[in-house]
Amino acid sequence: MKKIGLTGGIGSGKSFVGKILESMGYPVYYSDQRAKKIMNTNSIIREGLTKIFGSEAFINDRIDRDFLAHQIFNKPVLRTKINDLVHPIVRDDFNKWSKSHNAHQFLFNEAAILFETGANKNFDAVILVCAPEQLKIERVLERDAIKEDDVKLKMNAQWTDDRKIKLTPYHIVNDGIQSIPPQIENILLAIGS
Repeated sequence: MKKIGLTGGIGSGKSFVGKILESMGYPVYYSDQRAKKIMNTNSIIREGLTKIFGSEAFINDRIDRDFLAHQIFNKPVLRTKINDLVHPIVRDDFNKWSKSHNAHQFLFNEAAILFETGANKNFDAVILVCAPEQLKIERVLERDAIKEDDVKLKMNAQWTDDRKIKLTPYHIVNDGIQSIPPQIENILLAIGS
């Protein structure tokens, strides 16, 4: 079994690629989705958020995601604190999940900031999903109903495709033109050999 990181900037379509991988029979762990669930139930994270932000981090005993997003995308120091709090717990959750899927040749962990946090070192390989910047912006605007300035703020908090592309030989171009499945098949052949 090989553990493969699946990463890309906001709006790149890494979750879309993850769904294709699932349709091909591969298990995919979606880090952002799991983190959202874990953050509302894990006592260590809740205590940590309370220490950092106080009661403002919660509405009706649930995490105020809009408040947190505003804080972390405007203040890099707070983003680092949140990442340091949440990522080890999510990584442990992925490791537990992996044990229940170890009969597969490949397991995938879809996560936005693998290179930025150094988590890429925890995988046998990392696949980077790339897309033109304007297309990424359009996708996020359509999906999240937020302002373009907010999308750009989130994009600026992540490394560029140009920076990440140098760190892995495995790239999927998700530009709406090139077909994704053949790119996946070629990469898996290379990783599996």
